[in-house]
Amino acid sequence: MRVFWAKGFAATSTDDLVQAMGIGRQSLYNAFGDKKRLYLEALDAYQQGSVAGHLRRLTAPASPLAGLRDLLAGLAADDDGLRALGCMGVGSVGEFGVSDAEVAALRAKAAAPLRARLVERIREGQAAGEIAPGLEAGDAADFIQMTMTGLQLAARGGAGIGDLHRMAAFAVDRLKAR
Repeated sequence: MRVFWAKGFAATSTDDLVQAMGIGRQSLYNAFGDKKRLYLEALDAYQQGSVAGHLRRLTAPASPLAGLRDLLAGLAADDDGLRALGCMGVGSVGEFGVSDAEVAALRAKAAAPLRARLVERIREGQAAGEIAPGLEAGDAADFIQMTMTGLQLAARGGAGIGDLHRMAAFAVDRLKAR
């Protein structure tokens, strides 16, 4: 997963994979069939893990607004090397767009539960008076998910942790009740 995450699908060679996995080429083919199957498994595992983390950060605080802040701020890894990898899912968008149905289906599968929970938390925040009542919860959830993409792309482009945290807070502040 780390090799695909760092290099993307096209730039990752079979030699890169067998070296990282410590197995022979034939073992890779026997276990996964081909590079694409391995990529899809790696992307699925990555997205399951990252969405689980997103949901934990979003849900943990009693305050929905704090949950949104934690969600976005948590995208900026403390480790410079890890932060510079950005997001494997966002990388898959850059590499495949919507041209590959299997990759697009994996992304949609990962995005759906996060969007649903975002809508719930935004509505909770509106009911509690933390989030502007006039916002359409689905649009606000889409805004947060697009902000996530932008933050992760900025991280891959070298943005520092301070800048990422500042932009995360700025985005969440746009949702506040005034």
